[in-house]
Amino acid sequence: MNDTTHGDTTHDDTTHGRLHGRTALVTGSTSNIGRAIAEAFAAQGARVIVSGRDRVRGAEVVEGIRAAGGRADFLAADLDGGAEASRDLAERARAALGGRIDILVNNAGIYPGQDTAGTDEKTFDQVYGVNVKAPFFLTAAVAPWMAESGGGAIVNLGSWIARLGVPVGALYSSTKGAMETLTRAWAAEFGPRGVRVNAVSPGVILPPSPAGTEPHPGEVMMRGTPAGTVGTPDAIANAVVWLASEEAAFVHGAVVDVDGGRTGVAVVAA
Repeated sequence: MNDTTHGDTTHDDTTHGRLHGRTALVTGSTSNIGRAIAEAFAAQGARVIVSGRDRVRGAEVVEGIRAAGGRADFLAADLDGGAEASRDLAERARAALGGRIDILVNNAGIYPGQDTAGTDEKTFDQVYGVNVKAPFFLTAAVAPWMAESGGGAIVNLGSWIARLGVPVGALYSSTKGAMETLTRAWAAEFGPRGVRVNAVSPGVILPPSPAGTEPHPGEVMMRGTPAGTVGTPDAIANAVVWLASEEAAFVHGAVVDVDGGRTGVAVVAA
């Protein structure tokens, strides 16, 4: 069964974008941060593969990108951690993008709500499978192709709680710590071959609570920070665009905190 939504737009306003002429695969891009990244890439001229499990949402993202003058296709994928699932997506994406992938964004991930004592082995394996094994084997497939074609850029998604502990989140934060470590290791491994590898570490990313409602717990966690409030998916997307572009050509193995100052700065709350 063909699970690719094909087609180019009839007009293109992105011929002078920062990613013009580049191709990109963004995992977990049917909603939230991943969607914002895919939309930002397309707005900057890249041809984008939107990937995820939900075909309906994927089609909506592609339709929106095309309506705005961008180029995008959807590939359904369930990156459960199996090496074959990652390799399969890599192969299908490369074929859909005309034989090359210039940019890979390892964004797909899941967040369990249990504390340590309440986490069973099945959940542990599932979270590590999606959050670490899947991007590991996807990178293992894509990075050598990038090197063979002259270079590329890989951007991983970390998290602020990889370095600032919270009472509930040990499992998830450990997977994001692994991704930040892999970022540096892959920069050393693939950087000399022309493939830049970096990461963005998002802070609390949520839409602000409507006026008159109780604040979301995430908003409370941003009190006492320079930003004083939560961030939006666009804030992360802008940072990823920069790391993927030639403007960041001298950036290797960096983890860019886009967290409103949550991990590195403290201010005195009024």
